[in-house]
Amino acid sequence: MLHNVFRLSQCHRKAHNIYRLTQCSALKRRFSSSIALETPEIDVPLSTGRVLRISSGKYARFADGCSVVTIGDTAVMVTAVAKQKSQNASFLPLVVDYRQKSAAAGRIPTNFLRRELGPSEKEILSARLVDRSIRPLFPAEFRYDTQIVCNMLAIDSVNPPDVQAINGASAALALSDIPWHGPVGAVRVGLVDNEVIINPTRKELQLSMLDLVVTATKQNLVVMLEGRGNVVNENELRMAIKKGTKEAQLIINGIERLQKSFGKPKRPLELLPAVDEEIQNAVRTMSEMRLREIFRDYSHDKFSRDQAVSSTRTDTIDKVWSSFPNADPSQISETYNKFVKSVFREMLLEENQRCDGRGLDDLRKISCSVNLHKPLHGSALFQRGQTQVFCTVALDSPESALRLDPIASLDSGTKSKNFFLHYEFPPYATGETGKIGPIGRREIGHGALAEKGLLPVIPNEHPFTIRLTSEVLESNGSSSMATVCAGSMALMDAGVPLQEAAAGVAIGLVTKYENEDTKHLQDYRILTDLLGIEDYMGDMDMKVAGTRRGMTAIQADIKVPGLPLKVVMEALQKAMEARFRILDLMDETIGATRTVRKDCWPVTDRLVIEVHQRSKLLGPGGTNLRRLYVETGVQLTPEDETSFRIFAPSEAAMHEAKEYLENLLKAEKIPDLEFGAIYTARIVELRDTGVMVTLYPSMPPTLLHNSQLDQRKIAHPSALGLLVGSEIQVKYFGRDPVSGYMRLSRKVLQGPATAMIRNLERPSVAASAGATNQTSTSTEEVKS
Repeated sequence: MLHNVFRLSQCHRKAHNIYRLTQCSALKRRFSSSIALETPEIDVPLSTGRVLRISSGKYARFADGCSVVTIGDTAVMVTAVAKQKSQNASFLPLVVDYRQKSAAAGRIPTNFLRRELGPSEKEILSARLVDRSIRPLFPAEFRYDTQIVCNMLAIDSVNPPDVQAINGASAALALSDIPWHGPVGAVRVGLVDNEVIINPTRKELQLSMLDLVVTATKQNLVVMLEGRGNVVNENELRMAIKKGTKEAQLIINGIERLQKSFGKPKRPLELLPAVDEEIQNAVRTMSEMRLREIFRDYSHDKFSRDQAVSSTRTDTIDKVWSSFPNADPSQISETYNKFVKSVFREMLLEENQRCDGRGLDDLRKISCSVNLHKPLHGSALFQRGQTQVFCTVALDSPESALRLDPIASLDSGTKSKNFFLHYEFPPYATGETGKIGPIGRREIGHGALAEKGLLPVIPNEHPFTIRLTSEVLESNGSSSMATVCAGSMALMDAGVPLQEAAAGVAIGLVTKYENEDTKHLQDYRILTDLLGIEDYMGDMDMKVAGTRRGMTAIQADIKVPGLPLKVVMEALQKAMEARFRILDLMDETIGATRTVRKDCWPVTDRLVIEVHQRSKLLGPGGTNLRRLYVETGVQLTPEDETSFRIFAPSEAAMHEAKEYLENLLKAEKIPDLEFGAIYTARIVELRDTGVMVTLYPSMPPTLLHNSQLDQRKIAHPSALGLLVGSEIQVKYFGRDPVSGYMRLSRKVLQGPATAMIRNLERPSVAASAGATNQTSTSTEEVKS
């Protein structure tokens, strides 16, 4: 009875908890989609015939918004969650996490713990792709902690999931109650045989000259560009951007229909505290003239200008606060920051003159040099204004290639990379102190962009693995594009036969519009060779790398809710013109030293041996190869049974290694053994499977198997009375074509002798024995 009472009390407690949960308005709102009679799902037919399916309401219903995007058999789930209360931040605290799951591809992780660990480089780059696509469309007043999580449900190795994560994030935010000025649509654009392909498959992408991700919003406004090209002509690039923007409208329309039927009402936005108009006028009065003088003083550099603006900020805040003691100092500071930005932009639009005295299309002063340190395979220093990048090249053996994890290999179609770039941005590059630790997301993104810019000019067949390191020594804008310039010169200095030099430049933008409608711009200015302050105050940071023939990499970070195609195309034209001017300056530096060979350059060669020499070359457990590497730094890599590839870090090391190998393989003259001849063999070891014998003193022992010892079947050589040191006659049948081992037999000699017996160990004794022992068989004098 007590047991029944206890169960009854448990049921009452559970029922009470369920009742409390159903009274929670937030949970009622989140579960409303789950009890709907219709399933939130829509199919978006693309122009290529493929169908993009977007669904919601089935998974992760506690999230503010969730969507699943499926194309082919690839499915990506994206969730969006934002806190209900603002953290009083001065920016949008948005975090995007993109995770590739091995289980989604039917794999098990290969690390020690057999589980997903920290984010890989591919995951970080994909997360940045999603972040830059959705961030510009959040309201300026929205400053709530927001997290977007992209989770791979299934990967079919045909359709890449990263672009669909952008569409999933767009749908999740549109369906949620989070304030957002979306939706956006994203497509990947390929170029195969001069034909634009939308959302190409992995195999099509490997044949494509272009891999471009285009994110756009309504009215054909471009929000984000990211891609690489195999020296793609600018006209083809413009055509691809237009096609991708048009195709994105189909996805946007589909998400809008889904939002209209199943979207949640947007939560009321907590407006920022209004700043008194008198305080704004006071800030303007106290600082406007001083700021204009600072931005007109072309003698300022990065630090002196920042210091002058900071000093004006401190003085303005103190004076305004003394006049309005009840005002919040943080509001005065934020008002000042907004005013500085407006003054900077107004001056650019009015005067067409930049804060460092350049015109809109002018480049900063450029200087570059190569071959800076003798031990380095290749090195270059590129200085553009106050941006300075030092690049070095290290050439190593093919075994040093970067191995990709199985999921990244499945996504990209490549298992290893023999060219990779590592980008470093230490704190002293901006005159700051900080902890130097694991590489950050920003460094990974900048390094990947510079690597894309240089990869198309690297020859496909190269005997070495190339590691290019870029260290930013000074930074005042566009350090990733300076890396492309310095890296191109360093590779040429290292003797890498580049198809042509590559360079990069950053293009900025300042716009003027009303009511956040960027479709109808009132005015705008395009800035060539972007400064750091222009990037901070402006509306776009478009980085374009390429050669004289075309584009190799592009990344457009747009900070307004979309740009018209006209402005994007004009920015691409400015980038091309600036790139040509930079390449002219680089050619003057690298032209004289490009053909000079360095003593430190590595070399390769090939070693061919006989099959039976393989064991002697390797040594017990490969000790000879390890000793060769420790003593000379030379690596031997087997290609097949008889050939090895030799990698030496220098010409001197190659000579030393060849001398070592020559002494190692040098042996006494090996007698020419005659096929079918009978030889005297000495037993050196007894084994269960047979006896180990030698025919001459310097010969490595070879096995005479039990099956070849006697015509009778024997289990052990001792059954025949054979002992170590005794001599037997064997017949030689050449070498095995696969293993290289001698083929010997004693069994065939059990019948009448048909040939002479030859003793290769003791010719004098054998000769005397042959003279005295005259038998019915005709034996001749033994020849050695």
